[in-house]
Amino acid sequence: MDMTPASMGASAVATLAPPEGDPGPARRGPMWRHLSRRLPAFVAVAGVAAVLGRYGVALPDMAVFAGYLALAVALPGVLLVRACYRGALTLVEELALGLVLGYVLEVLAYIAARAAGVPLLVVAWPIATYALFLAVPRLRRHWRTPPRRDVPAWWSWALAVTVVYLAAWSAVTFFRSNPLTWPDMGTAHFEMPYHLALVGELKHHMPPTVPLVAGEPLLYHWFVYAHFAASSWITGLEPVVLLFRLGPLPMLVAFAVLVGVIGRRVTGSHVGALLSIAGSVFVAIPSLHPNANGLLVWTGVQHTPFTGPTQTFGAVLFAPVVLLLVDLFEQGRLSRGRWLLLAVFLVGVMGAKATYLPLLIAGLLAVAAVTVVARRRISWPVPAVLGMAAACFCYAQVVLFGGAKQGMAVEPLALMSRTWADLTPGDGPATRGALAGITLVFLACWLVTWAGVFGLLSRPRVLLQPAVALLLGMSAAGFGGILLLGHPHLGQGYFLQAVYPYLAVLAAYGLVVVTRRERTPRWALGCAVAGGLLVAYLIRVLCGVELPLAPGRPEAALYLPYAALLGVAGVAAAAAVLARRVVQAWACVIVLVASAGMPSAWQARAQLLLSRVPGGEAQEVSHPSPEQVPQGTLAAGRWLRDHSLPDDLVATNAHCRWEYPDVCDSRHFWLSALSERRMLVEGWAYTARNHDQAGPGLLPEHVPFWDAELFRLNGQVFTKPTAEALRLLRDGYGVRWLVAERPIPEAAARLGVLATARFREGDYAVYELRPR
Repeated sequence: MDMTPASMGASAVATLAPPEGDPGPARRGPMWRHLSRRLPAFVAVAGVAAVLGRYGVALPDMAVFAGYLALAVALPGVLLVRACYRGALTLVEELALGLVLGYVLEVLAYIAARAAGVPLLVVAWPIATYALFLAVPRLRRHWRTPPRRDVPAWWSWALAVTVVYLAAWSAVTFFRSNPLTWPDMGTAHFEMPYHLALVGELKHHMPPTVPLVAGEPLLYHWFVYAHFAASSWITGLEPVVLLFRLGPLPMLVAFAVLVGVIGRRVTGSHVGALLSIAGSVFVAIPSLHPNANGLLVWTGVQHTPFTGPTQTFGAVLFAPVVLLLVDLFEQGRLSRGRWLLLAVFLVGVMGAKATYLPLLIAGLLAVAAVTVVARRRISWPVPAVLGMAAACFCYAQVVLFGGAKQGMAVEPLALMSRTWADLTPGDGPATRGALAGITLVFLACWLVTWAGVFGLLSRPRVLLQPAVALLLGMSAAGFGGILLLGHPHLGQGYFLQAVYPYLAVLAAYGLVVVTRRERTPRWALGCAVAGGLLVAYLIRVLCGVELPLAPGRPEAALYLPYAALLGVAGVAAAAAVLARRVVQAWACVIVLVASAGMPSAWQARAQLLLSRVPGGEAQEVSHPSPEQVPQGTLAAGRWLRDHSLPDDLVATNAHCRWEYPDVCDSRHFWLSALSERRMLVEGWAYTARNHDQAGPGLLPEHVPFWDAELFRLNGQVFTKPTAEALRLLRDGYGVRWLVAERPIPEAAARLGVLATARFREGDYAVYELRPR
């Protein structure tokens, strides 16, 4: 029997979906078919444009950005993909891969252009690409789109719906609470000005440093900020529009398309590809509770597409790496062009989000182990890719990040300890029994979320396929990261978030395998889906366990909903064993459990949008009220940007977030973000040195600034200024400008004598230090 993924997937398509390439009724002519093929794309573009227009993006800005993305990033990337990758892609998939390749090459070109002091020289790479493909006769053919086989109409519409959904979900979860106009912009998520400040730093300096504390190296994933900086130079658009609205959306779309390509390669069907996309975009950890709670809700890359642009950029750059490796394992070799593409994407991932490299190394080690078991030898490409990944990882850790830990440490079950503290009323630390219990809850949630993976057990030989071993190895490493590491802001969760799409591919493959083996009837699968939905609803209503637990309620209540779900699954599994057609029954059990998880997850996420609850995601997404935002912040920042030089250094008394008047949270980043200038000291929370200063139980944002004498001198200038203090700032530290937030009247009057008052609006005053 043919056991290849393609043959299995083809059968699954016949079982679960309409036939591919159905031409429709004969009366439909060529014009109708041409329009119908283009209609999904029109709907997707119109939907995205409508959402962006609703949330403050002008139509000319959309047109400029679309032109830039097409001509300066995607099209030259597509030409190079056609020359190097060659075939096996639809037009949409080719555009997605070309866009991602364009991202990497743009960043690398911008690094060189910015270092040379001519940032607009970044346009040389698309111009050179066009010239090369026009001048070289052998390359000219790549300007023509090669013939391609038709894809099912439902697949095109599924992609269009996914694109519109991504835009709509971005609007609901981010756009509406992060406006583009001031002072409402001041109520944005607290990390957005940090990202904006880094875009400003990369716009004017190479190599970059931390613009919020003068002289501190930027030991962070900064390639995405280089992309935004290049975009701003080329288009003339404000970085805030690119960061808050335009930039991440095409990354999300390309990511979804490439996950679909990987899913189709692994499962052999468009149905498997669609399930892979759905699992990456829609699936979250289930929450079987009647009220909103953030700690048990964690999704894939869409969890933080705007507030975590490094994760989004890393995800979309890593997807082609996995795609090329799947091609390698399917074909046994790669062409020289594909090896070149693999090397370029690995370099891009290295600076975009190096979190992916140890996951990749773990996956490659799993492939090596499986190959030894199955073939008693290791083919040379696996060690070669392993060496490339290890070299990039070492370079990133030693050179780009300087060995900085950024708060990450080996701290087993730190996530579980934090979860227990936030979900239970007690103040003491979690006992070993409590940690074991909450860990079992997480394991139960994960088993439900990716229940489809168990379908692979119906065909154990599938587990020996190198592509499956790669995804399983990466997934195991992702679980290891979230279980064994600790971070003050739960940053270890990004390890699991990184492998979300590949777990989704495995789950989709498992569903295709288990439903194909005995051709499970559609009515049976439909009944399983309905049963899963009903089970999730009944557990939520009948158990009624709200989080956090009310005082006096036994802690054992926390486990009740998940024990009930596992009990239902156990009963269903027992019935499957007793059934005469075990595999069909097993398929229904898997579908039932998976169906119970998805609606319960998104019910909890929907509730989080409507209410702010203590702990977890809702606690992290904090916003100041409009009344807490100082007047004149934008005006002062923009005036300083327009009247100072990029290398000018600024001192300010703004260090603490506005929404916490009683405690100093040092995540104040707005002045550097809006002025695109370096600060002597603004907000130091996210520097590598500050993370090293923080100890157990002390959040980095609450650690005092490490240089007490400099901080005292900086503060004196804005409280009791003297000529000597200003001279020390000017001559000793190179400060040229002072920005006073909510200045003290007596100190402001004195500063007006010792320095030159240049700007005043609302709660801000700007002074220029006089030369010697």
